[in-house]
Amino acid sequence: MRIEAYLSFRGQCQEAFNYYQEIFGGEIVNIETYENKAIDLPENYRTQWQHAELRGKNFTILGYDAAPDTPLTDGTNMHLGVDMDNEGGAKFAFAELSKGGKVHTSFQKTSWGAHYGRCTDKYGINWMVNFKE
Repeated sequence: MRIEAYLSFRGQCQEAFNYYQEIFGGEIVNIETYENKAIDLPENYRTQWQHAELRGKNFTILGYDAAPDTPLTDGTNMHLGVDMDNEGGAKFAFAELSKGGKVHTSFQKTSWGAHYGRCTDKYGINWMVNFKE
């Protein structure tokens, strides 16, 4: 079984995926825009991403720019959990993801034998960054 996160954006999918790629690496693939699609959208929205995938060695993030009339709520019902291979990488990822966003739990050593932090990034996406010793 494989579970993948699919993220919705308000016209910033490309920007967000470039940002996540800087942090986690990987390759942005399978990009589709709204160009030539039979969908009622403003002309200036046609270049937005209708679908994209950020694929790395141990992760996949899917995303798209929701149509302008699609209601989106920055929610608290989903977090992307990232288990990093080392403490330095986890600290870096947490610091970068929390820039311009909000820290909910500072990156710290936990009672369950890990280093962990929880934040919402500048795009409204919730993250839990973890490194288990």
